[in-house]
Amino acid sequence: MSGELILYGHPFSSYTWQALIALYENELAFDFRNVDPSCPGHAEELKALWPRGKFPLLVHGDQVQFETSVIVEYLDLTFPETICLLPHDAMAALEVRRWDRVFDNYVMEIAQHVVNDALRGPDGHCQPIVDRAKADLDIIYDYLDAELPAEGWVCGAFSMADISAAPALFYADWVHEIGDMRPRLTAYRRRLLARPSVARCVEDARPYRHYFPLGAPDRD
Repeated sequence: MSGELILYGHPFSSYTWQALIALYENELAFDFRNVDPSCPGHAEELKALWPRGKFPLLVHGDQVQFETSVIVEYLDLTFPETICLLPHDAMAALEVRRWDRVFDNYVMEIAQHVVNDALRGPDGHCQPIVDRAKADLDIIYDYLDAELPAEGWVCGAFSMADISAAPALFYADWVHEIGDMRPRLTAYRRRLLARPSVARCVEDARPYRHYFPLGAPDRD
């Protein structure tokens, strides 16, 4: 497969981060097309490729890939000479995929309920939704604090699981702070944010922090 890599996404988007981290980790050259309103034309190009207009979306020659986990796996399959973000061993790969789903479905998706409530504004506020989401985050935070390794990465080597974890934990902590009572999870989040590929995403997203409806904290 030949052709330029093009990624459509937004620097403040947690799921765009996942695709960006994979590209940065693999040191792959690509054209990033920011769909922010300040970059006219890119959102229209995206919708021409995928009518739902969801991002990130990767174009590589005649290939169009969307959904973050699919994009990460596509890069692994297409550029095997780069680092392996999904193990070749089937059972090890299954473990990485499981953790990828944990961070997407039980951290990021739950935190998004609180963000969506804030986006609806005072007239659409529903305190039970917020309370339920924060209670669910406490459950998964406690689970992660018990299950995560004291050092290193979730499945040994840095993988798709950690790529999913980085934006999920970055933004979830803004929604409902993890707290010092969960030292392993706090340390893991700190390790993720120190990873050069993740740190680059954090820095590139800074100009858009005013988009966060709950107010971005100063600690990150």
